[in-house]
Amino acid sequence: MPESITAGRQFETDYINVRLKENRVYTDAEVAELPKINTQHPHYKEWQIRRTSFKRLFSYLAAMPKALNILEIGCGNGWLSNSLAQLPNSTVAGSDINLNELQQAARVFKNTPNLRFFYIDDYKKIPGQERFDMILFAASIQYFPSIKQILNSCLPLLNTDGEIHISDTHIYRPSQVTAAKQRTYDYYNILGCTEMSGYYYHHTWDEFDSFNMTVLYNPGSLLQKLKGNSSPFPWMRVKNNT
Repeated sequence: MPESITAGRQFETDYINVRLKENRVYTDAEVAELPKINTQHPHYKEWQIRRTSFKRLFSYLAAMPKALNILEIGCGNGWLSNSLAQLPNSTVAGSDINLNELQQAARVFKNTPNLRFFYIDDYKKIPGQERFDMILFAASIQYFPSIKQILNSCLPLLNTDGEIHISDTHIYRPSQVTAAKQRTYDYYNILGCTEMSGYYYHHTWDEFDSFNMTVLYNPGSLLQKLKGNSSPFPWMRVKNNT
């Protein structure tokens, strides 16, 4: 068995174990309704944040004057890929290293004709050398050890004027990383799953310095604070250098 597949299956086992303990493994019926969820669910507030960030992204993409071919990297159970497939004339591909969730996504959203899912662990090898108008990392970039490596793998996959979007992930100042790593370790230690801390990477703003990056939403800006927006996550766009 290839080493990458073996590593992927170990990650999947550890990841699902944690998600079960966190009460983040959802039934097919629940996945079909996401980001809507019962108000009594323990992660209801979190899903309100995800719903807000999705609406912001959907409005941004809906304003584009062309049909879009979209790739979501780290799509999990597929709810966001399916939601983006509601964009008129769009085609969406959801990818993940987690076979369990990919199978659920394919099962739940099998009737969405412009949506497909596939397993991949090397984004230099997209099937058929396909090109995309938008590549999305939503709550997933933290599982990639190198920003430089993953973005440099994905930028060649973009069409002309294509964009990479990153959302729903904390980005840190260098001075914040040590404390953030300790919080992550402590959190997984309490769950009895310290191995998961080895999969979680705390990326910093300076890792984007060599890229053509724009911050579309900054939760720390004075404007957003005055608006009272509750999302703690930035929304970032990366384009090829021109």
